[in-house]
Amino acid sequence: MSILDQFKKSDKQPLNVIIVGCGNVGVILAERLSREEHHVTVIDKNADTVKTVSETYDVLGVVGNGSSYHILMEAGIEHADLLIAVTASDELNLLCCTVAKKVSNCATIARVRTPDYTDELPYLRSKLGISMIINPELEAAQEIARLLRLPGAISINSFAKGHAEMVKFKLSEDSPLCGKALMQLQETFSVGLLVCGVERDGELTIPNGAFILEGGDIVSFIATARNTQKFFKKISVETRKVSTAMLVGGGKISYYLAKRLLDAGIEVKIIEKSAERCSELAEELSDAQIFCGDGTNEKTLLEAGLGQTGSFIPLTNIDEENILLTLYAKKTTSAKVITKIDRMNFHDVILGLDMDSVVYPRYITTESIIAYARARQNSLGSNIETLYHVFDDRAEAIEFRVGACKVTDTPLMRLPLKKDLLIACINRGGKIIIPSGHDCIMEGDTVIIVTKHTGFHDIDDILA
Repeated sequence: MSILDQFKKSDKQPLNVIIVGCGNVGVILAERLSREEHHVTVIDKNADTVKTVSETYDVLGVVGNGSSYHILMEAGIEHADLLIAVTASDELNLLCCTVAKKVSNCATIARVRTPDYTDELPYLRSKLGISMIINPELEAAQEIARLLRLPGAISINSFAKGHAEMVKFKLSEDSPLCGKALMQLQETFSVGLLVCGVERDGELTIPNGAFILEGGDIVSFIATARNTQKFFKKISVETRKVSTAMLVGGGKISYYLAKRLLDAGIEVKIIEKSAERCSELAEELSDAQIFCGDGTNEKTLLEAGLGQTGSFIPLTNIDEENILLTLYAKKTTSAKVITKIDRMNFHDVILGLDMDSVVYPRYITTESIIAYARARQNSLGSNIETLYHVFDDRAEAIEFRVGACKVTDTPLMRLPLKKDLLIACINRGGKIIIPSGHDCIMEGDTVIIVTKHTGFHDIDDILA
């Protein structure tokens, strides 16, 4: 019997996790997984980094090459449930996972970012036996593309294999929603959706039907993409997909995003400093307009057509540049602006700025890995499909696949649910149900819950 088989028979016991690479993502994972009471060991070549991480987050540390058999043995790979390789090298990450699979029954996750591997990821995952391969730049590009499809949204999180989404937007002072109780929305607008969170004056509420909306509220709701479009049109929020996009910086995200936007018929301009990189982009993206120049220069931006673009996305490798470019574009244009931020330690400061939509590639990576870890840890009653930390990390939106468990075949109104928790959506064979108290969860459904609680692993965790 494998380690994982033994583990699945227990109920929510901590995982033995090895993280190879103590860069920003590795550190965030060490912090979050240790906070969820897993047994974490970090491996990195830099002794000072290992010491800092191990002391700060109370995890074990091993100094060395994470692809080395001897280093992995020292880290306890024989008894590991999960190995996560997030070094700066794609090849090293793949090698770490391959060596780990040879000496252990553990699950493995590799971060792979190079575009050359993009079309080969299913093959690599299959042939190398890797449980998950994640490309943060590709994921970030997909998130940005979703936002450009619906410019009126601040953020869009996808669930149920794209059948449902959680959309966040800001209520204008003259919105027809102002002064209305949530229970009136269906009656007034005849669109199937469920408001699952309202942020007002920095406070988060998971509301009931009596909650009354006010101008300035930041509202999050779950609906199908079609119903989101209908709802936004009825309340006069921008729904037209942008037709032009200006990207500053020619890195991996720009490449992935430009390719996706061009395929969708959106005109793309990229401003990049490096002449060599401009030549590469011109060859790889023949339909895009490539401008060789300093995208942080006001004259360059205006000459490239900033004043006429429908969307503006600063994607340089320097957060401060991206923020300044965003504030400049917000002041001088009416374009939809989306900002890429890598560092997360100034999150509270960024929240206070007028920034429209912000995308964190590293955050996307950690979300996917934490979701996978919880899915490995849960009991047999359900499995985590998707996990997002939402409302600036004050709540979680989790999608469970339901097996035989306590919550099935009982009307929701009769379930003793925890406080600060909402059953937001049921996906039954691709049909999206916005549930009422009379609906039941059934085996085989996927269910989306939103909660201020943290650490849920199983759908039965929703019960008080």
